[in-house]
Amino acid sequence: MPGFELFGPEEKQEVADVMEHGFTFRYNFDQMRNGRWKTREMEQLLCEKMGVKHAHLLSSGTAALQTALAAAGIGAGDEVIVPPFTFVASVEALVLAGAVPVFAEIDETLCLSPEGIEAAITPRTKAVNLVHMCGSMGKIDQIKAICDKHNLVLLEDACQAIGGSYHGKALGAIGDVGCYSFDSVKTITCGEGGAVISNNDEIYKNAHMFSDHGHDHIGNDRGAETHPIMGLNFRISEMNAALGLAQLRKLDTIIDIQRKNKKLLKDAMADIAEVSFREIPDEAGDNASFLSFMLPTEARTQEISKKLAANGVDGCFYWYVNNWHYLKNWQHIQHMHSAAALPITLIADRPDYTKVSVPKSDDIMSRTISMAIKLSWTDAQIADRIVNIKKAFAQ
Repeated sequence: MPGFELFGPEEKQEVADVMEHGFTFRYNFDQMRNGRWKTREMEQLLCEKMGVKHAHLLSSGTAALQTALAAAGIGAGDEVIVPPFTFVASVEALVLAGAVPVFAEIDETLCLSPEGIEAAITPRTKAVNLVHMCGSMGKIDQIKAICDKHNLVLLEDACQAIGGSYHGKALGAIGDVGCYSFDSVKTITCGEGGAVISNNDEIYKNAHMFSDHGHDHIGNDRGAETHPIMGLNFRISEMNAALGLAQLRKLDTIIDIQRKNKKLLKDAMADIAEVSFREIPDEAGDNASFLSFMLPTEARTQEISKKLAANGVDGCFYWYVNNWHYLKNWQHIQHMHSAAALPITLIADRPDYTKVSVPKSDDIMSRTISMAIKLSWTDAQIADRIVNIKKAFAQ
């Protein structure tokens, strides 16, 4: 799954190019950079690969989420529908933006369900954060129709799903604004990095200003730029972008390898009677970073999770007890613990997050295991893995 498995001379060359001939800051310093603009190159390549007008690189996937929220006008008191199964940053970014997370049910796509979204909408709902978990998509057509019907912003959190698509359209490029993450364990990596993509000119303009203290980036004199809005510093460096540029050029290769390796494992597991696989609305668009499967009961899932580990089948995640990816384990979110007072505490009728009830999601996640798909596996290692998987189920 992680792009670092394919680090090679290409990444070294791009980084060396910055060190030897360029400059590490992403803006200005034109005379010192000798025409090297790694961030611009990667943004242009992202636009081409994702089929969008605009891409803006940032310092992390979390920074991308917070920037996307601000750029789309989502802030104080706005309710945003989120899944209980996601990386915790999806919720932290909302809370720190002053918005109000509203948890809705997922379905067997492991993403928000259309029914769950409909049930969670109130007059204060401003947006839906559709998180494409574990490399695949939710029921996008239905979810987009709901957003259009209720005039809601559709934010696609594709941080785990770059390279995936839905009926030919890149995940992240279908809603109003999309986000990617390029941290050290993502499909492609900048070491640390992220991106916001959009076809909306206003969202893009707000994104590049918000992520750089409100700079309008007009002209070539940074000191003379104006600040139409307030913002923060979520800039990526040229060093990180150089690494990511080389990785992005390998994205198609990475996805091909993941799909090949996943198919071998999925085909081998298809004859295990108690196994069912997650629903994927467009199988051809799966980025194949995980093989997610379900078992009949929570008890059996816990048992198999332990047996897979005991038989040397590593990289298997039982998310239901994972500290970072499921709501029931987020004590700091449930109690809104923070180093300083949060804006949400000023809302008298805010949700009580200690009492969120998502029984459908609990049922699904208590029976789900996700197996990370590695790029570096040899055919022999995959064959051994299949033997060990079947051994775990037979014991």
